[in-house]
Amino acid sequence: MKPIFYLLLLLLFSCGNKKTIQLPSIQNAQVTEVHDVSAAYLFYNETQPDSVELNRKNLISTTNWLVNVDKRLTLEQAIPQIKLLQDRKRNAKMHKNDNAKNYFSCNDTSIKNLGFIEFTNVHYQMFENGLDALKSVIPETSQMVLLSQASTITIKGHDFSDIETALKTIKHQPLDLVLCFNKDMTFEDYITYKSRFNALELDSISISSDEFIY
Repeated sequence: MKPIFYLLLLLLFSCGNKKTIQLPSIQNAQVTEVHDVSAAYLFYNETQPDSVELNRKNLISTTNWLVNVDKRLTLEQAIPQIKLLQDRKRNAKMHKNDNAKNYFSCNDTSIKNLGFIEFTNVHYQMFENGLDALKSVIPETSQMVLLSQASTITIKGHDFSDIETALKTIKHQPLDLVLCFNKDMTFEDYITYKSRFNALELDSISISSDEFIY
């Protein structure tokens, strides 16, 4: 893993413009090694916090992609750029590798090195594209909501224990859940939710590959 770690630092800091990225932090990543990679970067501009810059010059369609997103960006800023990258790989007609995956790069504090969260099969959708009928049940202040045809669970704040408590009451029911995230959530918080979800044992509950941003 160390060669990839050093390569990442070289790409970030050897640029003439000295741009840096603050990666989101996680613990105990399920993926700690990825080989045959190329990288893309989503930068946060401290002088213009509402702007986002995507650098994808070094991406090779047949490789695994490491997408490095600054943790300070909001989902409203980051997700459209991430969708562009996904569409580029999914729509590639030549030099395509169906086994190549996409990962978010993270700072895994448990190993003091990089960890990765896969998002190859995630399909991001803005809320108006499919869940309008349910919009009234989601308080605007909620950071995250879990939706299913059988039940609606509203999660408020950033305490993941609320999610775990709610899921324990339905974990034995055969449910398909959809994750919905507030567009104002930071990428740091989003990755925290995703990593914690990956660690959960959900029994008969399945999580949809569609994720909605509202």
